[in-house]
Amino acid sequence: MLRRPGACIEHTPVALIPPEVIEQIEAANDIVEVIGGYFPLKRAGGLYKALCPFHQERTPSFSVNPQRQIFKCFGCGVGGGVLRFVMNYEHLEFIPAVKKLAERAGIPLQENEFSAEDNARLQLRRRLLGLHAATAEFFHHQLLKKPAAQIARDYLKSRGITSDTAKRWKLGFAPAEGDALLQFARHEGYTEEELRRGGLAKPRFEDQPDGPVYGTFRSRVMFPINNETGETIAFSGRVLDPLAKTAKYVNSPETMLFTKGAVLFGLDRSKRALADKKTAIVCEGQLDLITAFEAGIENVIAPQGTAFTPKQAHILRRFVDEVILCFDSDAAGQKAAERSLPSLLAENLSVRVAQLPQGHDPDSLIRGEGSAAFSDRINAARDYFAFQLETLAAQPEFATPRGKTSAARKIAESLSLITDSILREAEMQRAAVRLEIPTQEFANLIKPIRRTSPHHEATQQTKDEQEEAQEVVLQDATIRLLTLVALTDSGARAWILEEPWSELLANETEAGILLKALCADLHPENTASLTGFLTTLSQAEESAVSGLLEQRTPELPLVVAQDCWREVERRQIRRRMASVESRLRMPGIAIEDVIQLQKQILDLKNRLSDIARPLSSSL
Repeated sequence: MLRRPGACIEHTPVALIPPEVIEQIEAANDIVEVIGGYFPLKRAGGLYKALCPFHQERTPSFSVNPQRQIFKCFGCGVGGGVLRFVMNYEHLEFIPAVKKLAERAGIPLQENEFSAEDNARLQLRRRLLGLHAATAEFFHHQLLKKPAAQIARDYLKSRGITSDTAKRWKLGFAPAEGDALLQFARHEGYTEEELRRGGLAKPRFEDQPDGPVYGTFRSRVMFPINNETGETIAFSGRVLDPLAKTAKYVNSPETMLFTKGAVLFGLDRSKRALADKKTAIVCEGQLDLITAFEAGIENVIAPQGTAFTPKQAHILRRFVDEVILCFDSDAAGQKAAERSLPSLLAENLSVRVAQLPQGHDPDSLIRGEGSAAFSDRINAARDYFAFQLETLAAQPEFATPRGKTSAARKIAESLSLITDSILREAEMQRAAVRLEIPTQEFANLIKPIRRTSPHHEATQQTKDEQEEAQEVVLQDATIRLLTLVALTDSGARAWILEEPWSELLANETEAGILLKALCADLHPENTASLTGFLTTLSQAEESAVSGLLEQRTPELPLVVAQDCWREVERRQIRRRMASVESRLRMPGIAIEDVIQLQKQILDLKNRLSDIARPLSSSL
């Protein structure tokens, strides 16, 4: 359902932001610059192209139009203005997205323009971001200045991390005292509740969740975790006592700022190199990444854990075509590579595996033998399936029938994840040869990949249903063309507004409802209000408008508007005639009613003949 200006947008409480303020904010945020800040765009004529961030695809169908300041994906259909993009991409509601773009452009907004619920949520997010930024500075100061942090400085030095590197990455140290951060935060004006909500403090006693709290991180080297735009949203802490009976690494719990499976460590720094090289080197740990990056190998990232989640793989797919897994050479590292495979292959990413010398990780190899030795290993990385096959073949049990059968099943399970049929066939042939089993026998182990044709349901329709659907498509095409000229030509829009548009469009489809809303909001003298109009629409409606604006405006738009209008009139008359004819067929109808209905049909036929000109060939 359409909303009028000032009304809420999906899942958003009412916000009385003046339309002219929204237009000012959108005008101040160039859509190419904003989207280009999230992932790379490639110029294609007058447009910019990229892989769509909202669905899986192999060839770019995501388009950004700088002239009209809109984006549109011709694969999944999503589209809109810069505000809609930020809402969708960052999973923000309307008000937070407006505020984010306003802050980006330096445009002040009054707090009384928002609902109490909006202000509370926005205030908490702003406070938590400020708290994390202040906490990063606190931990960093501890590392650089405090005597108690000598153990952390010694550890980092032993790992080849210089003072300059520590400063560039804002590494820190969490003091052993559980209340050290709490005291600092209170001095900075933050509350214990904000520390809880940010995951920086937790209850001291498990049976008293609302009781006293203490710092989540203690006696650890601290790594700030940033989002794509460089804001600190969480932390990862490494324990320093080798005898401590606790996890080596501890991450912040999930908060409104941080979702572990949706963040890639280092992406804010490496995204440009990733886009340039189209290859991502995936390391397990933060120190591995930092050492590689500082050595000049900048196309590196690290998941917040050991295996890729679907969300992380989807994020990475926007930047690269290939992933090189560079996990530790031990069994745990190989297991991590196996767990990462499904998510990476689901995004049609090419996967290779770099094998490091036994006992080495990227950090130790670079420090011990130099970046060239690490680069050599990266360049020699093998296709994942070849790596898996050789790894299984190297095991003693591979020589036995049972061992070979087990290996065949594992490889078949991996191959079943490949969506590209040609690649899957090639890998299957290679594996069958190496396993010394008939190709068909091996193929039977691979689970078939089911694909549902988007046209499957349409082919099951009856002939009448198909004809009815075709009629709806033609009707919507007329309305869409009429909407396009109304959006893009003030003369055509002025002519439409002089017609009885409210009456004529009253019973139209969703496309007609959109045109009716446009007629109500866009006036001939207000040709610059398109962005304001877009903010009153739902996501589906905004996508529809964006799709229209991607089309070329027809020549002689006024003539096209008049032709389309006559077609809409003819359609309405035909509907009325069908209704009257249906009433004529009713049993027991009185003769006087028959005469009256026949007269109505004659009048409607005369009106049809008065609409002489056919629909323009531009349709």
